[in-house]
Amino acid sequence: MTAIDTVLVPIHRAGWPFIAIFAVVSAVLGLAVAAPLGWIGLVLTAWCVYFFRDPERVTPSRPGLLVSPADGRVTMIVPAVPPPELGMGPEPRTRISIFLNVFNVHVNRVPADGEVVAAEYHPGAFLNAALDKASSENERMAIRHRLPDGREIAYVQIAGLVARRIICHLKPKQMVKAGERFGLIRFGSRTDIYLPDGVAPQVCVGQLAIGGETVLADLESAEPQRVGEIRR
Repeated sequence: MTAIDTVLVPIHRAGWPFIAIFAVVSAVLGLAVAAPLGWIGLVLTAWCVYFFRDPERVTPSRPGLLVSPADGRVTMIVPAVPPPELGMGPEPRTRISIFLNVFNVHVNRVPADGEVVAAEYHPGAFLNAALDKASSENERMAIRHRLPDGREIAYVQIAGLVARRIICHLKPKQMVKAGERFGLIRFGSRTDIYLPDGVAPQVCVGQLAIGGETVLADLESAEPQRVGEIRR
């Protein structure tokens, strides 16, 4: 990767219609209404380009690693039951929640190699995605995923306060690889991942995760759950 590649980041194809709309409206406002409005529109257009950026990622390829499905901050690590529509039973699993603000990359990536068992959409509310109850009450797209060793994980795209569109390209029986792009959530959201029984998280609450790169858990490690603290 060259220095120019870090500046000229690709744009996700789902963003181009929005960028075009922002640009046209900005031009009309600037030319037909008032120049200051055009400059404001230009700033908003630039933000739209930034929001839909889709940078390349380097995914750790060792078997047994679960990588983050999204960019954002780890806000919760708690026991929770996977979404009922996935049929994974009533027993709680460790759930890692990653909150995406409007400045994060919103392209989602597959956490591990394996097979998609189920992909289920569930309509719901648009509460603040940082709230715990957003996992059960908000609009979501839930994925059940079988790992190569037969164990299963689940990961969930959750709409947020301003998010109004979840894009997911995964289908049942589809074979996937860790780090592959699988969808997008527009304008602020959250992504949850449910770990297999007995697997400890290798991230801490408050840590920033990078989709497709940050290792959330290691299926082959006996290391206990990590703890962290802010140091100055």
